[in-house]
Amino acid sequence: MEFGQAVRRWRDRVRPEAAGLPAGGQRRAAGLRREELAMLAGISVDYVTRLEQGRATGPSVQVVEALARALRLDSAEREHLFRLAGLVAPGRGTIPAHITPGVQRLLDRLDSTPVAVYDAAWTLITANSPWAALMGDFSGTRGKERNVVWTHFFQPSGRVEPLPSFEASTVADLRAAAARYPGDTRLAELIAELRAGSPRFRELWEEGAIIPHASERKTVHHPQVGALELDCDVLTVPGSDLRIVAYTAEPGSSACDRLALLSVVGQQNLVG
Repeated sequence: MEFGQAVRRWRDRVRPEAAGLPAGGQRRAAGLRREELAMLAGISVDYVTRLEQGRATGPSVQVVEALARALRLDSAEREHLFRLAGLVAPGRGTIPAHITPGVQRLLDRLDSTPVAVYDAAWTLITANSPWAALMGDFSGTRGKERNVVWTHFFQPSGRVEPLPSFEASTVADLRAAAARYPGDTRLAELIAELRAGSPRFRELWEEGAIIPHASERKTVHHPQVGALELDCDVLTVPGSDLRIVAYTAEPGSSACDRLALLSVVGQQNLVG
């Protein structure tokens, strides 16, 4: 019951505009509605309700992490939420997935730019609405389906034309992550599955090349607005290995106009 009370208390604290949500209309909730928290955390409204009412117990590490992120908890609050769930917050030896308040504020201010945050293994943690409008809505995906490397080798969408350096650099990233986080069992399982199921991944893994990331121009094939030539930049957050990926267009270009249109579409879908 304490877990649910804490979630409700922190939910009341988060203003909708601080979470990138529209604040208009009549609101009975002091902060986020249950529906809004569920959307931000990627879980069902019914599950949020049952957690808050104490009718659901034993949430998984992934659910607690998602709630902590959606509720914008700091490190101490996040650890407390894990303790209330009877869990130990992932610590040293495992890949960090906690978005710091500073990174969250950065995302809030880039509300017209497609931005996503990945962990050190290239698993999607969160993305804003322009990203969802450009790349597709990932809110319903779970587990390995949120991992860029796994989907590239096993379930490619074809929306982004991969550059020659993409495969080598992401495989190198997984190699580096495995060295930094030897206690992360999910990372070890991911690499084992990729090596067993993808000859191309296995070839690149055995080559052992180290390919740094660089700013690149990519072509994104959108089903409604066509092909967009966009610049893709990857920023790494020191101390947490979070990767912030942003797509931007050259000012005055047709891609810039279509990207702006997609940003509006993304906000409309969010309101809807």
